[in-house]
Amino acid sequence: MDELYTYERSLAGECRPFCGVDEAGRGPLAGPVCAAAVILPEGLILPGINDSKKLTEKKREALFDLICENAVAYGIAFATVEEIEEFNIKNAAYLAMDRAIALLRVKPALALVDGNDKNTLSVPSIKVIKGDALCASIAAASILAKVTRDRCMLELAREYPGYGFEKHKGYGTAAHYAALRQLGPSPVHRPTFLRKMH
Repeated sequence: MDELYTYERSLAGECRPFCGVDEAGRGPLAGPVCAAAVILPEGLILPGINDSKKLTEKKREALFDLICENAVAYGIAFATVEEIEEFNIKNAAYLAMDRAIALLRVKPALALVDGNDKNTLSVPSIKVIKGDALCASIAAASILAKVTRDRCMLELAREYPGYGFEKHKGYGTAAHYAALRQLGPSPVHRPTFLRKMH
């Protein structure tokens, strides 16, 4: 688990404080995209922290509270379905990331971002491929984003019953496609993501 902190320890002083940034919800057919930014205390090791996709829902929920309690600062933000449609999913994800960074009560000198997109943020940033498995602060951000988006999809499941959002969280499962064929799209579905259905 210590390897999650190796990259961040190598960053020079002028890069501090830095935040880890990640998003959840690029691939689903429905719902917003969520992003989080996290600044962890220097030297703090949070046991169990990892890429959110490698953790169980129960573990993510427990770590969510642990991260929020121990972080120097964190921000969580969304980009809406309308913004995804207007700007495309990649740009909307970066819009959500910028919003999350803007919510940090400590201004970061640098953002560590999962992936290798060419998009830029409002603060200086370094792209880290597979960053959610290499950097603790990105892993922490991935957990906050994933848990928050899942909670959002549970609310949308109550608002738009029948689609199974509570189970698949908007991803394109067989059950989700079957529900779409039966009910048609809801106001929280992403029209451009449904084109391949026609």
